[in-house]
Amino acid sequence: VGDWRMTRLLFFGRARDAAGCSEMICELPTSIETVAELRTWLHQRDPELGSVLMARDIRVAADHTICVSEAASVRGASEIAFMPPMSGG
Repeated sequence: VGDWRMTRLLFFGRARDAAGCSEMICELPTSIETVAELRTWLHQRDPELGSVLMARDIRVAADHTICVSEAASVRGASEIAFMPPMSGG
């Protein structure tokens, strides 16, 4: 008990296309602490989705805060979003 935590994952743009949905509730292992670890774990679970999420231009936000590096913490986040680059206009 306590080894997993429920997290809402949100997908936008091509990440949404690869996931086949715009959001999912997922149990993340508590051992996942960083953006890099999260991307790797998701890639292992779903290689097709993971290959999109591993792209460095896919930005990650944890609880509405953009993660500025792969070492940024996602520990304890209740919501994590994967977003393609924003287009201007």
